[in-house]
Amino acid sequence: MKRALILDDEEDMATALKEAVRRCGFQVEVFSNPADALSTVNLSEYSLIVTDMKMPKMSGLEFLTHIRKKGLFVPVIVITGFGTVENAVEAMKLGATDYIMKPVSLDALKATIARVVPTDEQELIAVSSAMTALVSTAREIAHSDISILLSGESGTGKEVIARFIHRMSNRSDKPFVAINCAAISESLLESELFGYEKGSFTGASERRIGKFELANQGTMLLDEISEMAFALQAKLLRVIQEKEIDRIGGRFPVPVDVRIIATTNRDLLSEVKSGRFREDLYYRLNVFPLKIPPLRERPEDIIPLAEFFLRKLSQRMRRTFRISEQLREHLKKRLWNGNVRELENYLYRIAVVSKSEDIYTPEEEMEASEETSQRIDSPITVKDMERELILKTLKETGWNKTRAAEVLGVTSRTIRNKLKEYGISQQQ
Repeated sequence: MKRALILDDEEDMATALKEAVRRCGFQVEVFSNPADALSTVNLSEYSLIVTDMKMPKMSGLEFLTHIRKKGLFVPVIVITGFGTVENAVEAMKLGATDYIMKPVSLDALKATIARVVPTDEQELIAVSSAMTALVSTAREIAHSDISILLSGESGTGKEVIARFIHRMSNRSDKPFVAINCAAISESLLESELFGYEKGSFTGASERRIGKFELANQGTMLLDEISEMAFALQAKLLRVIQEKEIDRIGGRFPVPVDVRIIATTNRDLLSEVKSGRFREDLYYRLNVFPLKIPPLRERPEDIIPLAEFFLRKLSQRMRRTFRISEQLREHLKKRLWNGNVRELENYLYRIAVVSKSEDIYTPEEEMEASEETSQRIDSPITVKDMERELILKTLKETGWNKTRAAEVLGVTSRTIRNKLKEYGISQQQ
């Protein structure tokens, strides 16, 4: 199991952080004084460090400076108050991987952890000739600063490849910052990318540093770039050409040095021809194109990926899972239109209701459950299994209904309606 270190002198906050990080699959240790951690533990054994910015005996900045000078590049998430935004930017310059503002949203913390901690070298699980060739090419171009356009269907692992390129690059000790262009409205996306000055618009009570500044000297992943509004594309083009950004409401441009990797699940050249995407921006991004094949075109990767996901689930759920022969054959036959993401979620759904170490298809699992129930004269209905699956998934996701719905392949409204049907109004 991966190990995580939490540094916070506030006991209640440290306890909450510990539980949130533990739910992400880490073995967690907590120190209230960073100096004690430096003298007590081997920091190179940790996969993640979460530290408060302000602590009485040693600040988060001092701790970060110390470990970076020693050549330790463990992912570090810094927690800072609204009044210390400038310190957060300084932390990023010193090598912090990301920062979170107080008050801390535990959901935001878990999402940040998922973004910054490498997923057990998932990118190296490439058995098929198509994927091994792609990984080899990605490794070769990683050391240059050219822009890369990663294309492929949703769920093929574009962000995994992007993170691999960053880790293989000369910028690996600098920030990797990702933003999903499809998940944020046009007006909010501009402020997320470029930041804004205090008082630049209603509600701008503090200066906000944008993603480009946070990614300075590192790598910026522009996920689903095809969804970016046309007007905003022109501003992005200027950033790439001039290597500087303009904060909203700012008086002077801010220089940035960022390597850009963009992803798309559409044919971007067709988007150009239809007038939905700028041709000049397309050629700026498409300096080196990489296309990730769908999972159905590389069936050799299905079982190695499934075994990898089950190892993760075994650690996360503190159980041992094995793929039954029936399931192995079933996985090979499915088309996996949702690709690697569908495979992972599918395995999760059947693992949480599995009664044994060998996991089966849902139909086989149901038959096994019915056989067992008949022996004890207490039949389990499909509705019972549905309820158990939903509740287990909610517990595994920390009762995050949106995440649970995503894992189960349903809507958040469905989750809410089911809980109402079960008579459950709060966490059990």
